[in-house]
Amino acid sequence: MVTIKDVAKKAGINISTVSRVINNKGYISEKTRAIVYKVIEELGYQPNEVARSLLKRKSNLLGVILPNVAYPFYAQLTSSIEYYAYKSGYKVMICNSYGDAMKENDYINMLKRSQVDGIIMGGHTMETFKYENLERPIVTIDRDISKDIPNISSDHYNGGVLATNLLIEKGCRKLAHIRGILIKHFPVANRSQAFEDVASEKKISYIISEIDFNFNDMDIEEYEKSIFELFNDHPDIDGVFANNDMIAAAIINVASKLGRVIPTDLKVIGYDDVLISSLLKPKLTSVRQPIKRIAELVVQTIIDQLEGTPVKSETILPVELIERETT
Repeated sequence: MVTIKDVAKKAGINISTVSRVINNKGYISEKTRAIVYKVIEELGYQPNEVARSLLKRKSNLLGVILPNVAYPFYAQLTSSIEYYAYKSGYKVMICNSYGDAMKENDYINMLKRSQVDGIIMGGHTMETFKYENLERPIVTIDRDISKDIPNISSDHYNGGVLATNLLIEKGCRKLAHIRGILIKHFPVANRSQAFEDVASEKKISYIISEIDFNFNDMDIEEYEKSIFELFNDHPDIDGVFANNDMIAAAIINVASKLGRVIPTDLKVIGYDDVLISSLLKPKLTSVRQPIKRIAELVVQTIIDQLEGTPVKSETILPVELIERETT
C-alpha cells in the first residue's frame, strides 16, 4: 500500500510538506503543490481518513441509521440527506437497522469507532440512555427520544386529519385505517389518533386494521392477504386511509382483483407521497411529507450542534394533501 513516505520520496520533498498539501494547511508554493498532486495521482495514494480524523478531531463523516433504505420513503430521505450532507462538506455512512435493537447497537458502536462527527437516527429501538451517552451530536427523525435530543418530524396529526376529512367529504360512510403495528410514543402514531378523532367526532363508522409491516421482509403478498381478509369481513368499506403509500398500492391491487372500482366503489388515500404515488393506476391521493426539507434540517441540526449553535428540541414541519385519481 502506498504511504505518505512514498509520496514524499518520489516528489523529493519532506513528509511534513506533503502533509500540508494534503490537509491544505500553511503556505505551499503552487509549484510544490502541483508536484505533490502529480505524484499522488501517479502512485494512486489514498490518505488514511481515520488517521486524519483523529489528528483533526473531525472526520466530516455523518452516520445515518434507518429501518431500511429499500422502503421508498427512506430511500428518498437517504438520497436527500446525502445531498445536503455533501453540499455541506460531509459524507455519510448508511446503516439499515431493520428495527433490530442489537443491530442498531452494533451500528452505533461501529459509527463511534469510525469517528463520525454526528449521528442521524431514524430507527430508535434501544433504551433512551444509550442515545443520551453517545458523546457526539445526534438528531432523530420521527423518534421523540428525549428533550435533550433534537427531533425532526412532520405534522402527522394534521396529515391524519386531512386524509380522514377528505374521505368523509367525498361521501364515504364506512372507513378503514390500515397501519403497521402501532408504537404509541412515536410521532407517526398521531396519524392513527387523528383518524380516530375525526371519524368519532363526525360519527362515521370505522375500523382499524394492523399489518405486521416488517422492514426486514416487506412481503407485499402478505399485505394483500390481510387486505383481502379485511374486505371480505367488511365488504361495506368505501374509504381507506393507508398509513403509507406501499400499503395503499397493495389496496389498489386487491381492489382490482375484487372488482372494486376506484374511486367509484372505493376511495383510497396513502401517506408520504413517494415517487410511486403518481405512477400507480389510478394515481394515488397521498399526504405529502416534506422529505427534502426534513433531510436539510437534520443535516443542519447536526452541523449547528457541532458549531455550538443552540438547536430546537423539536421541529414539526407542515404536510400537504395531494389529491389524485383515487379519491
